[in-house]
Amino acid sequence: MSQRVDALGTPKRGSTVAGIYQRLRHELIVGGGEPSDSPDPSTKSTAIVSGLVILGLLAWLGFENTWTLFFVVGLLVSVFLHEIGHFATARWTGMRVTQFYMGFGPRLWSRTRGELEYGVRALPLGAFVRIVGMNVLDEVEPGAEDQAYRNKSYPRQFLVITAGSLMHFILALAIFTGLYSTAGRYAETGRVEVAFASAPGSPAETLGLRVGDFVTAIGGTAVSSRDQLVEAITARAPGDRVDVSFERDGVPTTQSVILVANPREPDVAYLGIASWSKDYVRESLVSSLGWAVRDSVSSMGNSIKGVVTALNPMNSIRALQNPNENLETRPTTVVGASQIGGRLGESEGLKGVLLLLASVNVFVGVFNLFPLLPFDGGHAAIATYERLRSRNGTRYRADVNKMIPLTTVVLGLLAFLLFSGLYLDISNPL
Repeated sequence: MSQRVDALGTPKRGSTVAGIYQRLRHELIVGGGEPSDSPDPSTKSTAIVSGLVILGLLAWLGFENTWTLFFVVGLLVSVFLHEIGHFATARWTGMRVTQFYMGFGPRLWSRTRGELEYGVRALPLGAFVRIVGMNVLDEVEPGAEDQAYRNKSYPRQFLVITAGSLMHFILALAIFTGLYSTAGRYAETGRVEVAFASAPGSPAETLGLRVGDFVTAIGGTAVSSRDQLVEAITARAPGDRVDVSFERDGVPTTQSVILVANPREPDVAYLGIASWSKDYVRESLVSSLGWAVRDSVSSMGNSIKGVVTALNPMNSIRALQNPNENLETRPTTVVGASQIGGRLGESEGLKGVLLLLASVNVFVGVFNLFPLLPFDGGHAAIATYERLRSRNGTRYRADVNKMIPLTTVVLGLLAFLLFSGLYLDISNPL
């Protein structure tokens, strides 16, 4: 079968195997789709149907749970800002940008302004910005070599390719800071409050402890957190008599009571109340920024562990065999995250959804820096490798063709994780 080629002898999209390879190369290795002034007529109807399906799903989400829709829209904004990071830094460092698209797959709508083609594609699975000359596979028009990514200095390359993840971190930092200074940070309040009615027949019932009372000391030892309360009780044995100090409506009271055996663990002392000592505590703007930095760094550490867990296919296999085996290691998708976002919205309101969105942004930022193509971290790793191999003013060029087999394996793994996570999110919601 004959195949169409462009002026450089490159197979066009209309061919079979060569066409699939070319599209993979452009959209995942090079970093964008094939430029065109308007949607391909052969895919226009598919694009319209896809677009209507997506709009229908968003409308359904809004009908089912407004908070879920809010979370999904937040994710789309995060994706947009990710690409803005690439776009803005590429323009700032003198690189040529030819495409800016939200979504992948069939083109729904596009416009061309100057040398930039921008628009929306049917599958809201991400977005992309195409920067000219990402590597040796990307042909560059004569006269445009000085605007190619591959010919810029290493610091500029590294800034541009990591700018997407940097935007996620900045967004998370802004959300954390804004929330902590307005709604408050979920933290220890320094007081232990009785959360539920005392268990029938328990020492707490004998004391007459009620919801809203504050326990201040056990056996003369002050307690300011739930953990301290539990430790003070379990440090004693069933049958021990202790003084319990508490406040009701600001009035302090101390009474003596005999601890009993825990119904679930007979060797452990039991008082018989449920308590909490955390709540949303409003911080100053300066304090909020400090906590935001600390919590963002902590989230990055947890996200690194999460990336290792997420990319382990054995976790997916075990979850498919037994969906309830370990909910912390099973794969999940935007569907599962949206379900959690919806429930958080119902219980915690806007602050709960925004806190989840901030944490997701940190995870996505870390995940995207994984040092293999098609992640941004893969491009950063190639740029770093080329810099280390360059000598005496002669620039080393990595043979990206050698990365295509490994990239294909990575894509296969991602596809497996996506479909297994989607199946679990639908069949056995978190």
